[in-house]
Amino acid sequence: MPEAFLYFLWQYQYFTKNNLTTTDGESVQVLHPGFRNLDSGPDFFNARLLINDVEWGGTVEMHTHTSDWLAHRHQHDRAYDNVILHVVWLDDRAATGRRVDRANGAPLPTLECAFITSPALIDRFKTLADSMDVIPCAGQFRSVQPLRITAMLDKAMLQRLERKADGVRAIFEQTKGDWEETAYRLLAINMGFKVNAEPMAQLSCALPLKALLKHRDVMVQTEAMLFGTAGLLNTAEEPDDYVRMLQREYRFLSAKYDLANKQVDEHAWKWGRMRPANFPTLRLAQFARLLTHHASLFSLFVGNDDVQLLLEAFQLAPSDYWQSHYRFGKATAKTVPTLGINSASTLVINAVVPLLAAYAHHRGQPAFLDRAIGLLEQLPPEKNRLTDGWEKLGLGMRTAFDSQAAIELYNEFCSVKKCLNCQIGAGILKMNEQR
Repeated sequence: MPEAFLYFLWQYQYFTKNNLTTTDGESVQVLHPGFRNLDSGPDFFNARLLINDVEWGGTVEMHTHTSDWLAHRHQHDRAYDNVILHVVWLDDRAATGRRVDRANGAPLPTLECAFITSPALIDRFKTLADSMDVIPCAGQFRSVQPLRITAMLDKAMLQRLERKADGVRAIFEQTKGDWEETAYRLLAINMGFKVNAEPMAQLSCALPLKALLKHRDVMVQTEAMLFGTAGLLNTAEEPDDYVRMLQREYRFLSAKYDLANKQVDEHAWKWGRMRPANFPTLRLAQFARLLTHHASLFSLFVGNDDVQLLLEAFQLAPSDYWQSHYRFGKATAKTVPTLGINSASTLVINAVVPLLAAYAHHRGQPAFLDRAIGLLEQLPPEKNRLTDGWEKLGLGMRTAFDSQAAIELYNEFCSVKKCLNCQIGAGILKMNEQR
């Protein structure tokens, strides 16, 4: 039985408490189970117990077996001197012949849970743990109270915002506290749309925004620096006048800004199984248009709560050449479409919203976090296999807030079977349990 199950049992006191005793026969009454410790050290702190009518205050440690205390060498760690109860699933001291003692030599009280936990609760846990469904609780999901599901989705959404904000803060530190450069790098990564996110990240690190902004009035120079640093200027099978012009501009600009040895490897870019509208060449052309049209990406991102304005800001047509080309030297008969509404929504969700969340933390101003959440609530829900799976279980998706929360719930809880850390999974286990 995993320790996580013991944490659950102890936190909610889901075991028989009548005539509760330690493995040495001492009576135990739990006045307060304490609070879960998510850092190093004992698992619960500030617990209060009556052991043989003597009140104790301190920490509680959990293990699958009593002998794990010795295996983890807690007897040599002063952080565990304040443990007042050792909670285990099975007491294996008889098999090992070794006793768990306090630092002063006195035996440490041990509570064994295997025989005071209801079989029905154990069965419900095993059903979740052994489930082969993509969403482990799929079979019981519809029986969970809607309020509990809503609470868990809110928790998952806030966790997702915090996790993504951490990623933005890491970029902010890399740029030495430059929010403009941070917005530029964040947008570049997301213009790669997962498949080409990594080479886009490399490109934005190699090519500073400051260099691009000095030439934002000359589109061909902006494009030359982007395509040249991306390592894509020599990929055209039949170079045309436009390609040759970019090559000339890049030779000059790469020398000026010392870019020649910072090119992204051409083979880093992915083209296979991709619609032409997602080709990296077209994405870079669209990115160039955004950089030349908006003087400050950061101001665009943090200064707007009008989602329609943001969507339109991302849906600009690229330069003339890229309205009839997906790749260098290969014209298409039909006009190349601008960035689609779904792609623009994705950029708001994955670039603008995380930046706002990170900026809210940086400035200590929750209003920016409220604005991030407000943007998600104005956007339609995403459609993918994960959201489809949730909808089949009856989970409605009204906005991007809902779909983002559902994605986080699956990625961070369902796929790794952290059912005991999920209010939905915990709710299923709690059904019919008597406190």
